[in-house]
Amino acid sequence: MYSKLSSIGLVAWLLAGPAIAQTEEHPLLSTWKCTTSGGCIQQNTSIVLDKDSKYAKGTAGSRTAADYAAMGVSTSGSALTLTHYVKSGSQLNPASPRVYLLGDDGKYVMMKLLGQELSVDVDYSDVPCGENGAFYLSEMAADGRGNAAAGTGYCDAQCQGYCCNEMDVLEANSRANAMTGHPCNGNNCDKGGCAYNPYLSGQRNFWGPGMTVDTSKRFTVVTQFQASGGRLSSITRKYIQNGRQISSGSISNCGSEGSTGGLTGMGAALGRGMVLAISIWNDATQQMAWLDSGNNGPCRSGEGSPSNIQSQHPGTHVVYSNIKWGDIGSTTKG
Repeated sequence: MYSKLSSIGLVAWLLAGPAIAQTEEHPLLSTWKCTTSGGCIQQNTSIVLDKDSKYAKGTAGSRTAADYAAMGVSTSGSALTLTHYVKSGSQLNPASPRVYLLGDDGKYVMMKLLGQELSVDVDYSDVPCGENGAFYLSEMAADGRGNAAAGTGYCDAQCQGYCCNEMDVLEANSRANAMTGHPCNGNNCDKGGCAYNPYLSGQRNFWGPGMTVDTSKRFTVVTQFQASGGRLSSITRKYIQNGRQISSGSISNCGSEGSTGGLTGMGAALGRGMVLAISIWNDATQQMAWLDSGNNGPCRSGEGSPSNIQSQHPGTHVVYSNIKWGDIGSTTKG
């Protein structure tokens, strides 16, 4: 059926304007893809907040740069800053943001890292015990199972959202760190994972302010996913600080291939492509003890409680910059 608008109705419609869907303003973040032959090429990338970000003012898909700031997220060139607590009036809210790397096609960047490396500069100087600045990979769908540009489709090996392969490249604060593979075979995931933690391995003076890796200052983290015969053979870590290369440990076994996929399954996921997720968070239940206290790190019981962090370190934040991925040896040349 066709009906004409009355002249009064037409004027009102023109003044009001039709409903127009807002487009989310994704903060730009320069990253680089590298090869040994061609060097590093800057990518047209940005970041997107997870759709369930609690304190975002806008709804997923229509958030603005101001909403990102309200969630403790800011970018400048190649640097991404995530701040755990943000002020709203006189209130200090735990924003605890999580973001994903987005391509210019509106889909997540799928990093295919089997036989490749991933490097990033980090500043953990204001990340205390109990806090976790997490830089990791999740085998999410490129389109976010619907709308990646709105931060949809999260999954991990703890089966949040749904079950999928997860590679925790770096979970850390200024006192402790770990890298952990979490392969999945369908919905059967290695939730505990295969981890390398320097403190747990006996390197008690390796990571921390003034230590071998001096976390009071910025440094570069390089993670290499070594492959042999098309299969992941090891996950190796090294650091670069003040022009000095610092070797660390590696993971060469990741549980049973039959049950959760093991190292082979982790490598297959890396070969298919995984999404870069970045977050900052703390945990009232375990207080991050699995990362930084007891045998895992030097933090004291209770030191990492969210209430202690909020009162003693209200400005806690982490900075990631110069994210590069590509051929082994290519991301740190020059």
